[in-house]
Amino acid sequence: MTATSYSSGASLQIEEFVRARRASDSICDGYLSNLRRFDRMCAELFPGRDGLTQEMVDAWCERRERESANTCISRCNAVVALVKFLRARGETDVVAPQLPRRTATELVPHAFTEDELARLFSECDAYRGRGCAPNVARRNELVMPVVFRLLYSSGIRTCEARLLRRRRVDLRTGVMRIVEGKGRSERLVALHPSMAELMRRYDALMETLVPDREYFFPGSADGHLGKCWLTHHFRNLWSRVSDEPATVYQLRHAYAVRNIDGLAGHGPCDLAELEYLSKAMGHSSIEVTIASYYHSSPSLSEALQRRCADATGRVIPAVI
Repeated sequence: MTATSYSSGASLQIEEFVRARRASDSICDGYLSNLRRFDRMCAELFPGRDGLTQEMVDAWCERRERESANTCISRCNAVVALVKFLRARGETDVVAPQLPRRTATELVPHAFTEDELARLFSECDAYRGRGCAPNVARRNELVMPVVFRLLYSSGIRTCEARLLRRRRVDLRTGVMRIVEGKGRSERLVALHPSMAELMRRYDALMETLVPDREYFFPGSADGHLGKCWLTHHFRNLWSRVSDEPATVYQLRHAYAVRNIDGLAGHGPCDLAELEYLSKAMGHSSIEVTIASYYHSSPSLSEALQRRCADATGRVIPAVI
């Protein structure tokens, strides 16, 4: 972080906050993006101010027209954390405003069919970066067929794919070491042999285009794919496949459901085997996996109902 990273009157305080967060390994792209946007707003609306002010924070945290409560909370969380950090150190009297109450949302994940997935990946293969600079177009043409297949075949999170460093992908053994995951927990993820072979071919081609790159999927933002890259390109690709709503993150959901149902074979899912899937996906516990996919997988719901029925039979003996 350099002294010129931010330009508002609150720049030094923002940089101090970011350094502390980096030191504790507790900052993410979303925080940094919103802090940069907050800084630009402060520089534009409050020029000449020396330090963070209540006006700056109130202007940023005011809920915008047609902005949902959840979006407002996500946008403002970094600035609220900045205020709390400075207050704890006795460096400001600014008070963090009360944010709106988070609302529950129910998004039914799209159930991808085999035909839809085949057509989606066909669109990835046919992609041509028209309108882009030649080197950017070629880079995207190489990344597109690989990154979306990786999301579906491995179940890693979109941020984990974007921030995947080349040195953490062992193409010889077909194992990735995921470090930039949720909660900063590390795990190993094994690639399907066909995916490992595709990534080996991609790596060789990308090396000729971007020699000695740090990130497996290079981009223009800090060397890796930007936060909106996957969302933007998935939306464009998917629009040529179906009119049904779907998001790139739901490829991870599809991976989970397919594996849960696959564990079942021709019978109910084995919860002991589900533990392995939970670890591979980076969930903090098997309970998180169950809560996430209970309503999407008949095999999982059947297994839980059977387990509960068995337990009930042991606790309450049958009346003869």
